[in-house]
Amino acid sequence: MGLATRVPDEFLYWENRDRPVVKAIRAAWKAALGYDPAPPDEVVRTLASMYYDADPLAEAFVDEVWLPQGMEAGRALLDQALEGGVASIDDPPASLARLFEDIDEDPPWVDRALVDLGAKVFRRYGTAVFRFAGTITLAAYAESSVAKPLALTGAYAGASTRHRFLETASFWIDVSEPGGLERAGAGRKAALRVRLMHVFVRRRLMDHPEWDLDGWGVPISQGDALLTLMGGSVAPGLAMKAMGYRPTRREIEAMMHFWRYVGHLLGVRPRWYPASVKEALQLAFVALVKGADTAGEDGKRLCQSYADAFAPDEDAALPDRLRAALEHRVHLGYTRFFLPPWLHAKFELPPAGPWALAPLARFPFLFTAETLRRRLPALDAVADRVARAERRRWLERHLGDERAAFRPVTRFTR
Repeated sequence: MGLATRVPDEFLYWENRDRPVVKAIRAAWKAALGYDPAPPDEVVRTLASMYYDADPLAEAFVDEVWLPQGMEAGRALLDQALEGGVASIDDPPASLARLFEDIDEDPPWVDRALVDLGAKVFRRYGTAVFRFAGTITLAAYAESSVAKPLALTGAYAGASTRHRFLETASFWIDVSEPGGLERAGAGRKAALRVRLMHVFVRRRLMDHPEWDLDGWGVPISQGDALLTLMGGSVAPGLAMKAMGYRPTRREIEAMMHFWRYVGHLLGVRPRWYPASVKEALQLAFVALVKGADTAGEDGKRLCQSYADAFAPDEDAALPDRLRAALEHRVHLGYTRFFLPPWLHAKFELPPAGPWALAPLARFPFLFTAETLRRRLPALDAVADRVARAERRRWLERHLGDERAAFRPVTRFTR
């Protein structure tokens, strides 16, 4: 079976689809929304085979430069190309030139105005979307294809969890800032650095004795990457309405388009991408049904590390400890509110108590502000400035003067 049609052993969509609980969900969905949540089987087969799709363009550069010359040499060449262009490099590697030729030309599907609108809608969520996105990622940690790369590299384990999460938040900020995805934009530079980091990790993991290619596909596959893009677009667009946000369907689809373009820069080139909220929800149904739930203790440890990421430092000054304690409780509240109860229990996450309602605390204010913003266009720019300032203050408080480096780990934890 070729990679174009190969299905990972742990992609159990067809086996699970006929379970009574799935049939009940499907019937209720049809009754409530008027359409079948299950996409055509041809689409599902395409999604399954995407677990064997990687990033040939960036991998060629890693193979030509990073692996034979070392990570530092490869990173230096990439940084020079990002800052001065490929033309600033004497005799640049052919693979680097091809990589930049590819990202310098927009794909035919891209609509820059829609990308800008999607970025603006994403910014509107401020820091709340960081906690939301972090929480819904925990559901994916039940799957080995997601959990094992993080567990084997130690990228989101123990003390490194908080720092890696803050680096991710920095990336979200950079790509969604006005002008962030232009040629000199911080978001475009960050996307290329993250892309090469992923390729380097993928190459290392493919040689790891624990990696199960038949069961999971390739590490950091196009299949899992597509679900990640949905986690930053349609998922907050719909779920965070519970907090009082009021995006329109067009704005949610603009976020999908924005993240599709960010994904393009990251090397995410899925053979199928949802064209509407309806298709995105059908993709979510496939993700729900296909799971094998085999990550075990690795998945549980990742989730518990995330839950403890903002626990206060007992050695900090009292004002800092109090502020950290508050943020930690809010962090746990988001985890309890947005993570399905059975997963919260399965991963043995800390109880949140009344803080489980923390995401609802701002509902009256947010709903009112959103309503006014929609009716008074002048307030839209004000809301954008406020949200951008909030994000920057939050990141500076946690990272200080440090900049996100997006460097791959060089040693495995086992």
